[in-house]
Amino acid sequence: MYDILMAVIGVSASVFTFVFVKDLLKRRAQARVTPGLPLTGASFVAAFLDTLGIGGFATLTSVYKLTKLVDDRVIPGTLNVGFCLPVVAQAFFFKNLVDVQPGTIVPMMLAATLGAVIGAGIVSKMPVDKIRVALGTALAVVAVIVLTDVLKLRPSGGSALGLAGASLVIAVAVNFILGSLMTIGIGLYAPCMALVLVMGMDPRAAFPIMMGSCALLQPWAGIKFIKASAYDPKAAFALTAAGILSVLLAVYIIKTLPTVFLKWVIVFVILYASILMFRSIGKESAAPAAR
Repeated sequence: MYDILMAVIGVSASVFTFVFVKDLLKRRAQARVTPGLPLTGASFVAAFLDTLGIGGFATLTSVYKLTKLVDDRVIPGTLNVGFCLPVVAQAFFFKNLVDVQPGTIVPMMLAATLGAVIGAGIVSKMPVDKIRVALGTALAVVAVIVLTDVLKLRPSGGSALGLAGASLVIAVAVNFILGSLMTIGIGLYAPCMALVLVMGMDPRAAFPIMMGSCALLQPWAGIKFIKASAYDPKAAFALTAAGILSVLLAVYIIKTLPTVFLKWVIVFVILYASILMFRSIGKESAAPAAR
């Protein structure tokens, strides 16, 4: 079933690529409006951070706003379109990072996708600030728990590559909620990392789970923005091209990091996401800390 889902992602990415390239060719005159080098550099850095789970959306939103390289109106579409193929690349490159049991990764990927599709209507009616406070607090608590593990202040654990019974049910239910939260601008990557660690799994298992979850939906979200012409073609192309190269570099680094150093990276990511959650309180919307 896992291989079938990855095949679905591959087909979806192919359809997205066809639509994207066709639209780029149609709008190539408009694509010359913004300078290329700053966009490419920012895109490379943002995609690298995104692969680590730090959140390329928030990084690029800040760059776009400060430099005015991309119109505010089309920033969400540009990010969704431009990050699509790098996220698909993440899913495939991390597919074999660790052998997460199909009985765990498949239902978690499907749950996140169903959450984004089915749960959107429910979550969008909930008080966003209360969700941010709860999630920001939860992330901070998890970061402290992981930190005590790294500093050997408590018995170390967390090497499982699969879940069963009540643990699996909880993980699937939480990933459904995380998929739903994506519809109001709260990203999935950092919370999913936290979920994997709390459930006692190998920290590397978070990467194929969270990236596969997002790659399943991202191509179709991107196509919607393309059809509506609600994105900057040059910025999106720069993000796609530089992003895929950046993902390759990040994959190599993550694969070679010892588990203890990877846990330090995850602690930083989760704390950063927690801070962004609290900073976004009172704002109508916020770029996700990690997709």
